[in-house]
Amino acid sequence: MGTNWARAWSASLYGPGGFYVSGPGADQGPAGHFRTSVHVGAAFHRAVARLLLQVDAELARPEQLDLVDVGAGRGELVTGVLHELPAEMASRVRPLCLDVRSRPRGLSDVIEWHDGVAPQSLAAVRPLGVVGLMVAQEWLDDVPCDVVEIDAQGRPRLVLVEDDGREVLGPALDDGAGCATYDVDADAIQGWLQRWWPVALPGARAEVGLPRDGAWAGLTAQLRAGTVVAIDYGHIRSGRLAGRYDAGTLSAYASGRQVDAVPDGRCDITAHVAMDACAAAGRVGSDAVTLTRQRDALSELGVRGTLPPREQAVVDPAAYADALQCASQGAELRDRAGLGAFWWLRVDRAAALTAAAAPTGWSGPGPGPSSPAGPGPGPAPGPAPRPGAAPPP
Repeated sequence: MGTNWARAWSASLYGPGGFYVSGPGADQGPAGHFRTSVHVGAAFHRAVARLLLQVDAELARPEQLDLVDVGAGRGELVTGVLHELPAEMASRVRPLCLDVRSRPRGLSDVIEWHDGVAPQSLAAVRPLGVVGLMVAQEWLDDVPCDVVEIDAQGRPRLVLVEDDGREVLGPALDDGAGCATYDVDADAIQGWLQRWWPVALPGARAEVGLPRDGAWAGLTAQLRAGTVVAIDYGHIRSGRLAGRYDAGTLSAYASGRQVDAVPDGRCDITAHVAMDACAAAGRVGSDAVTLTRQRDALSELGVRGTLPPREQAVVDPAAYADALQCASQGAELRDRAGLGAFWWLRVDRAAALTAAAAPTGWSGPGPGPSSPAGPGPGPAPGPAPRPGAAPPP
């Protein structure tokens, strides 16, 4: 009969024998299976470094400044950002990587590594909260969630999945007892769907974002002062209401290509994130919350795709080569049909919280491995990006 997607997905990625525990993603990390903004090269690292500089100035340059990568892959993002920082500032930064995997070989001793489930593990490592910048690069899309489909009679039903990926429709959401056999809170799912994704047509599907909302709320609760950014592919309510995602977005990747979503531990299973729902869940008090496309966020951080003048090649060949590389990277990062269409969900918090809110709606086992990074500056050959860019709402 199968089980609900949230349970199967979680076991497939993070359970014993899971993709990111002892499966193909454990040794290679995400970089061996898909390409994200961090793979593009130094242009992205520099942009995050500029953001950290801005956060540092807003916090009046504290003696210790946190830089936290949630779902750190193999630590490439933090490594690249540290390389771009001025020496004085780098000496004040406390770099921390969180991931479900063990510390990778060769990572600088300067970088603290903690393997565990975010956001719970972050509370243990930074019990007084984070003061600085947290980045969750393609982390939320790997938080497992349930899938609902509208049946021929117009009823939303839980989608069940077998180990081989075959799906069947399970209990309807108005069958609370039936859903409870899968540890599913049918009332909570119905409430979330009504507010954020009111699917109605027979055959339409939706990934229920409650666990992502809970994970993001738990992460933002650990921010004492500074900024936290989630960078991911996703959608907002206007696009969902227009029916652009009625087929659902559940997909899977392995060895650089898209494959069938089979919860057998051999592929990375993912789905678009309801970014506006997460934004609402993570807001606390007077937080400044912004949601924008990556192309716009990076433009504000100085990333351009403009080619340098050819005359520079004669005057300063090395500088010309570097500028040419940055222009190429900038164009890829801001591509409207690709990485530029990703979302940046940003929370800025000026004052310390007196108490951290406990994460709700999701208790692990956690994601973590979806902040992959590429080796060195410049476009790295290898896996193509996960084609998650959503059309403009």
